[in-house]
Amino acid sequence: MSPAARPGPDDLRRTFDAVPARTPDAHAPFADSWWGRAWVDALEALSMDEGRLARGRVYADGGHVAAVTVTPGRVIAYVHGSRPRPYRAELRLRTFTASDWDTFLDAVAARPGHLSALLDKEMPHSLVDTAGETGIRLLPAAGDLDPDCSCPDRGWPCKHVAALCFQTARLLDSDPFVLLLMRGRGERELLDELGRRNAEHSARERPQIALVQGRVGVLL
Repeated sequence: MSPAARPGPDDLRRTFDAVPARTPDAHAPFADSWWGRAWVDALEALSMDEGRLARGRVYADGGHVAAVTVTPGRVIAYVHGSRPRPYRAELRLRTFTASDWDTFLDAVAARPGHLSALLDKEMPHSLVDTAGETGIRLLPAAGDLDPDCSCPDRGWPCKHVAALCFQTARLLDSDPFVLLLMRGRGERELLDELGRRNAEHSARERPQIALVQGRVGVLL
C-alpha cells in the first residue's frame, strides 16, 4: 500500500502517513521500482553493519516508522524502538545548486518523454542517464546519504535510520518527485518550470522545421 501524503503549507514540505505493518519477504527486494532499489543500494553501501540493516528492515516492515516528512535536503521521522519514547531519525542528502537545476531542467525539457514519464510517476533510466550526461547525479550513491538519530547507538547508520531509509524507498516507489524534493525543488515548481522550458524548446524547433520543409519544397 502506498503511503498517503498530506500537503504542507507550501510545495517544499510533504508529510506521508505511517504505513501499517506488512508481512516481510526476506528474499524479495524491499522496493518495487528500480529507482527505489537504487536508494536501498545507497543505504547498503553506506552501512558497515549488515545486522543493523536487517533490524532496520524488520522495523520498517513492522510499522515502527511514524509519519515521514520530506523537505529539501532531508527526510525525518520518529521511529519506535525498544523503549517507550520513539527516536528522531533523519537522513540528509545534498541539494542541487541553481546551476545544477538549470542544467537538469534544460536537459529534461528537451525530451518530452521525460516530462510525460514524471507525470505518470515514473523515473525511466533514460531520464537518469540524461541527467548524468550533463554531470548531474540524480540518484544517491555511496557516501551521499548523511544519517542522524537521537538514539545512543553510534552505528552508521543505526537501525532506526536504516528503517527510515527503507521506508523512504517505498515513498520513492510511489512518487519519484519525492527524490526531486529532497534534491531541492517541489513538484508544482518543477512542472511549471518544465512546461515553460518545453514550450520554449518547441518554439525554437518550429522555425527550423519550417526552414527545412521550405528547402525541401524548393527542391521539389
